[in-house]
Amino acid sequence: MKLAFIFPGQGSQYVGMGKSLADAFAPAREIFNQADRELGFSLTRLCFEGPAEELQLTENQQPALLAVSIAALRVLEAQGLKPDFVAGHSLGEYSALVAAGSIEFGDALRLVRKRGRYMQEAVPPGVGAMAALLRLPEGKLDGILSEAAQGEVVSAANLNSPDQVVIAGHAGAVGRAVELAKAAGVRRAILLQVSAPFHCALMKPAQERLAADLNATQFRDLAVPLVNNWQARIIRTGGEAREGLYHQVPNPVRWAEAIQQLSSAGVTRFIEAGAGGVLTGLLRNINPELQGSKFGEAEDWEKIHAAMA
Repeated sequence: MKLAFIFPGQGSQYVGMGKSLADAFAPAREIFNQADRELGFSLTRLCFEGPAEELQLTENQQPALLAVSIAALRVLEAQGLKPDFVAGHSLGEYSALVAAGSIEFGDALRLVRKRGRYMQEAVPPGVGAMAALLRLPEGKLDGILSEAAQGEVVSAANLNSPDQVVIAGHAGAVGRAVELAKAAGVRRAILLQVSAPFHCALMKPAQERLAADLNATQFRDLAVPLVNNWQARIIRTGGEAREGLYHQVPNPVRWAEAIQQLSSAGVTRFIEAGAGGVLTGLLRNINPELQGSKFGEAEDWEKIHAAMA
């Protein structure tokens, strides 16, 4: 039975995340202490106590979620669990690369803090938007996006599961796409409360700014293979890892394909390491035969231990 560790991205954050892990497990405490040293401010306090408005800022949210994921990872490792594969959703790909031994945790923290700032600054407030389309009838997406564009950007940002697609782009175009989706019979179309339109062409300025930071960071070959966001492909080298992080910024997260790729490689068991349980929920929709558990709170350990036994 092959095991994959998967790591969540933005939107999974909440005030108090990681606290029970740090209270219960020394390896988790060490990660939060390291994060505070690396960043020069108390990321720990922000995760554990908030305020929510400050945690919500993209440049804070990204390193905070990374820290919680790596705290969970170190506990799983200390308990003797080792993955056969790793993957991460958007920001989570950085956590996955730390898990795979490709990048150092400190380097990843600095990268994602800058990544968050670059993404925030790429599009002025109010210009962009994102929306989730739930159970859009098959074959309708491309036509809706084409009709909604009207010279603006709107495209698929997260291909999360057969029943869930997130779109991003100019606010007007996203709004038009939502109305067209409703007319086409979508189950639900929800405008998301986000600070920027991630994973679309409007993120190209952020991509170009991030390139210099990625090139200045050491990426080692992976000790554990990873399925990336950009191509939903298994990668094993440091060069492929760096290239994937560069290209994922303005391109869609092909999450459903990534999970199917892992399934095809023989993975049947998944542990979501980090805040929330969004990816565990998506697993059931992608392939009901896959088994998933979340590990972001100390109380989750007993369930994982029982499931693995």
